Amino acid sequence: MSRPHILAVPYPAQGHVIPLLGLSRHLVKHGCRVTFINTEHTHSRVINGLQEKSCIGDENEIRFLSIPDGLEPREDRNDLSKVYDKIIQVMSEKLQELVEKINREEDEKIFCLILDGCAGFTIPVAEKMKIKKVAFWPPAVASLALFNNIPKLIDDGIIRTDGKGTPIKKQIIQLAQNMPGIDCTKLIWTSVGGEDLASQKRMFEVINNCVQAGQAADYLICNSAYDLEPGAFALVPNILPIGPLLASNGQGNSAGSFWPEDSACLEWLDQQQPKSVIYVAFGSFTILDKTQFQELALGLELTDRPFLWVVRPDITDEPNEAYPGGFQDRVARRSRLVGWAPQQKVLSHPSIACFFSHCGWNSTLEGVSNGVPFLCWPYFADQFIDESYICDVWKVGLKLNKNENGIITREEIKSKVDQVLGDESFKARVVELQESALKSVKEGGQSHRNFKNFIEWIKA
Repeated sequence: MSRPHILAVPYPAQGHVIPLLGLSRHLVKHGCRVTFINTEHTHSRVINGLQEKSCIGDENEIRFLSIPDGLEPREDRNDLSKVYDKIIQVMSEKLQELVEKINREEDEKIFCLILDGCAGFTIPVAEKMKIKKVAFWPPAVASLALFNNIPKLIDDGIIRTDGKGTPIKKQIIQLAQNMPGIDCTKLIWTSVGGEDLASQKRMFEVINNCVQAGQAADYLICNSAYDLEPGAFALVPNILPIGPLLASNGQGNSAGSFWPEDSACLEWLDQQQPKSVIYVAFGSFTILDKTQFQELALGLELTDRPFLWVVRPDITDEPNEAYPGGFQDRVARRSRLVGWAPQQKVLSHPSIACFFSHCGWNSTLEGVSNGVPFLCWPYFADQFIDESYICDVWKVGLKLNKNENGIITREEIKSKVDQVLGDESFKARVVELQESALKSVKEGGQSHRNFKNFIEWIKA
């Protein structure tokens, strides 16, 4: 009897690849065959980042294939507003060709497409090929609730009918009880589009594409849990949570990183005292200018606590040149600086005291699933919604405030570190949230039941 053959297509960004790869692993364990499609650019980064390459292509593992994204090697793939049109055209064409090739040459035909909610442009391919369509939503459900409520935001006079979703005035909106407050100056489509009005308009169109993907899918699932976002699920009743996927892995392992992980930092953590280390990691997109980078460094030094800091090669211009004079020598005995870290293993380590985070949803779930309090440093997009969950709804972390020059100062950093580590209520609340999240993915939990029903639907 042939296995259900599923094609998984993430949006080509690390925060989207990792959770869909986590879902794909679970599908393989439940008797499905998964072919995972990245763009050629993303594929090479994922393969380079994998610690164990021998398993790729094995019949009991995920098969990785790649298609072009239509961009030149030096084009900025992070500038979504400028490259999206080219990406969707080329990827759609190449994806259809790949499905046709697999179905022509292999016994196990593609019968289902699991697409990233932000890759809704693949829906027409599935419809043309007459295969099932599953939309997987990687961010918080609150962000999808926001997208779905755009018509209401227009009717209520909160955003303009200018095709860009421009806010009419500065205000905080709350879509429902137990949901984060959303700052209208930091809406997802405006914070990604920047100041350029054409970019904002393009991003607003991309958001509408996400909504259409969810509406067109035969099944809509997400990496969240009812207890984490009850208000958001009330606004998007057709979406089914099957997460936290990373919490349900149970091994502390992840794949999909765009950078090779420095596992030696785990040995350094073994030498530190329990609940003593500040873990600092701002994801794959955050960029800091030299002034802010130096203030962060001096703030970590000022805490007089051990810290593990992930300093990506592209987090600032020439980071090795940006460190304050003598900084690395002064903190050498109580710090570890790495280019990338095995984050799930780091966060589950007993020496970690708090998580200095950009508040991406994957990082948010990882922190919560390991019972670690937060210090929040959001950069763009949905990260401001996640920050509000952490600080205002769940109350398991603190925000950092900028000064009149838009800088988070060293004194502010030290003050918030002292507050979050000096108040045991933060730890108590995040442990309670951790228990609730982990319960959802265990036998009998709501996410576990939803995933079981999903598997039955796939195999029906």
